[in-house]
Amino acid sequence: MSQIAVATINLRNRADRWLERRHLLVAQLVDAAPDLVSLQEISLPIAQGRWLRNQVNARMGGERPYRLIQQRKRHLVHGYFEGIGILTRLPVLYHRAISLGYGGRVALRVNVELPNKRALDFVAVHLHHPAYAHEARQEQVMKLIGWLQSVRHVPHQVIAGDFNEAPSGLAIEYVKQGFRSAYAVVYGREPLATFPTALLKRSGGWAGCLDYIFVSPAINVGTANLFCDQAAAEDDTLYPSDHVGLLASLTID
Repeated sequence: MSQIAVATINLRNRADRWLERRHLLVAQLVDAAPDLVSLQEISLPIAQGRWLRNQVNARMGGERPYRLIQQRKRHLVHGYFEGIGILTRLPVLYHRAISLGYGGRVALRVNVELPNKRALDFVAVHLHHPAYAHEARQEQVMKLIGWLQSVRHVPHQVIAGDFNEAPSGLAIEYVKQGFRSAYAVVYGREPLATFPTALLKRSGGWAGCLDYIFVSPAINVGTANLFCDQAAAEDDTLYPSDHVGLLASLTID
């Protein structure tokens, strides 16, 4: 039996006070110390993912350091500026990515070895963002899940990230046909909101859940909580990101 912690957080690239909020992000990552972290909106020109990995590893004192796997968007312009990634403290067996279209969106799949020697797929995803694009996001998750089921399938799979879709959306309903939401397993519902935080001064007045951790049926969920959700002590508008993340403890037999 293996017990691990997994998390997801959208970094918001270098927008919205990155230089001020970045150490909040590092501190809250260090406090939680998840084994696997899905990262979205990584700024590639400033090597944001590598900076984050190095800072967290330095503060954790070198014990089970994180490795960063990242994938840029597959788009001539957007791929230069942004990507997604995974921080892992578990040994990597292999990693692959799949194109999801719509501005070069990709999903990143990292297959890791658990302490009990079983393999687990941990998948980072960031879906198409326009509010009206429900069918596009459904198309993206259909392609993603088809890939996970047909190519080097393993029974233990976790999909984590920013789905840009409310719990009632087509994409979320499709994923839930084969996966369970870790947060909903524990609380019987999704979080009221994971976006926005007070970091955004203007959000159009909408707030809701966009971020999820989904697990395959073979995985048991222990706990689930919001993650990177603490404001700075001296400034209640300064958060690690414009999203709050999720953190879940899992057990794999």
